[in-house]
Parts: sequence; structure tokens; C-alpha cells
Amino acid sequence: MEMRKLGQTGLEVAPIVLGGNVFGWTADKETSFAILDAYFEAGFNAVDTADVYFRYGPGMHGGESETVIGEWMKDRGVRDRFIVITKGGLEMGPGMEGLGRDYLTRACEASLKRLQTDYIDVYMSHAPDPKTPIEETLEVYQSLIDAGKVRHAAASNYSAEQLREAAAASGQGRAAYTVLEPHYNLAERSLYEGDVEDTCVEQGLGVIPYFSLAAGFLTGKYRTREQLEGRARGGSAGSYLTPKNLELLDALDAVAARHGSTPARVALAWLMARPSVTAPIASATSLTQLADILKSVELKLTPQDHAELER
Repeated sequence: MEMRKLGQTGLEVAPIVLGGNVFGWTADKETSFAILDAYFEAGFNAVDTADVYFRYGPGMHGGESETVIGEWMKDRGVRDRFIVITKGGLEMGPGMEGLGRDYLTRACEASLKRLQTDYIDVYMSHAPDPKTPIEETLEVYQSLIDAGKVRHAAASNYSAEQLREAAAASGQGRAAYTVLEPHYNLAERSLYEGDVEDTCVEQGLGVIPYFSLAAGFLTGKYRTREQLEGRARGGSAGSYLTPKNLELLDALDAVAARHGSTPARVALAWLMARPSVTAPIASATSLTQLADILKSVELKLTPQDHAELER
């Protein structure tokens, strides 16, 4: 398996980044450990998480995912061989929100404690903070980098204009964003393709898309509203349930059948083939799901496949 350079960070990541949003939520600790073990033992090496995972679930408080990952890395002794990507800035409680000097520093410290590590490989602004000047945010990142607590600063959900603004503000005591985590998949292309993608290429950013499987929709298991009932991620997947996207599922089925593959593998292979994409993020709640996801690195789509999917 060929590793991929993550923009200009100097880090090399596997073609699939493991999504940690399900750990401690829809995957309990035992299942999460099993998934992390299988992922790592297969030669893959990066996990994406955030402090708010999964604050939005019933009875959850946030930090559950980071806690599970930290316990796993400590128990397995793999921290120096594993790339940790996490995010901060979204609301974690009263007075705990934003990318300002005071809170972002505290958020980083809290993530480090939960992850049981001295440093975060890629620390990411989870979303833009209109209340904080970008200059201040980048100064905080530089101070965290100088202290050895963060290796690289990054951003998620930023527009092309916001990326350009951040690039212009970097330097002279301010860090630069080196990675973008956008919402991007076969069913949602407009948020990334065009100005954002062009800006990422111009700036040499690593790109690791989230919702690579559209919250499970692109696996083909959700084709009716009834199939979404009672599902933890039903609301997210349901937003993709349109006539156009149901036609996309038919195309995925046809391409998968030609290759003796699955819709999930095809959707991930399509993303991996995009020149500007470093590695898609994909999560799994079982070893069966993980095995299917990881096999996508072996799938090479043909020009006919690409044309059919993109039509």
C-alpha cells in the first residue's frame, strides 16, 4: 500500500483515514478497540476525531472519541506510529467555544489529556469563528506549535475566501493552515469542487474529506425513509435521499457489479482518484464494515466508471 503525502506537512498517511466520530458512541469501547486494531494491523496509520465527538448524542458530553483513542494508543503502545488528527473550536459547554487565544489553548490542552499524548499531529479549526480575527487564531496555533503540543495547524469547513484570508495572515509569528477537511463525496460535490478545490491546489494543502460515504448513504443501505428510522445517523443520511441521488446509487451498483465490488468501495475509490484529495475519511462500526472500506484501496476505476458516476 502506497502512503500519501499530506500536503506540505511532511506526514505520510494511508489512503484511508479512519473516522473516529463513532468511537464511544455507536461503537462501544470494545468494538472501537477491535476496529482500531484491525485498521492498524492492516498497515493504515491515521485517525480523525474531534473534541465534540460525540456531544450531540443522547447522554453524551463530548470527548468520548478522543478518550477511547487515547486509551487504545496507550494500551497498544503505538503513539509514535499513529497520526492523530483532531479538531477544536465548536461549543463544548458554557464559555467553551471559538478559536480565540484563551479558549483554543484550553481546548487543545483538554484534547491532549483525553488522548493521553504530548502532541497532536494535526490540530484543526472545526469551523470558522467569525468572532475571532484569523490573525489571533493563527498566533495561537503558532504558540502551540512552538510549545511542541501541535505539529501542524489545519482547518475544516472553510470557504475558499477564508482559506485565502488565512494564507495572507500567516507568517511573522502566525502559523499557516496546511490541511483542509471539507464535506465532499459523490453525492455532495458543490461544497468542494470549484473555488475551494482550486485554492487547496494553489496553496498545496492536504485534503481529507469527511462524510466520504455520505453518512452511510453511499453504501446503498438507505434507499427509503423507512430504512432510516431508528438509525443514529439517519438524519444525516436522509438529507441525501433525493431522486437524483437514488439514480447515483443505481450507477454505483452498476460500477460495483462490473468489478465484483461494493458501492462503498466504489465511492471511496472515486474520491481517492481525485488528484487534489489526499485521503478520504471513513468510519466503521463493525469489523465487517471496516474490511469493506479498506478493500477500496485495491479498486482502480476505469474512465467508463468515472464517466458513469459523474454523469
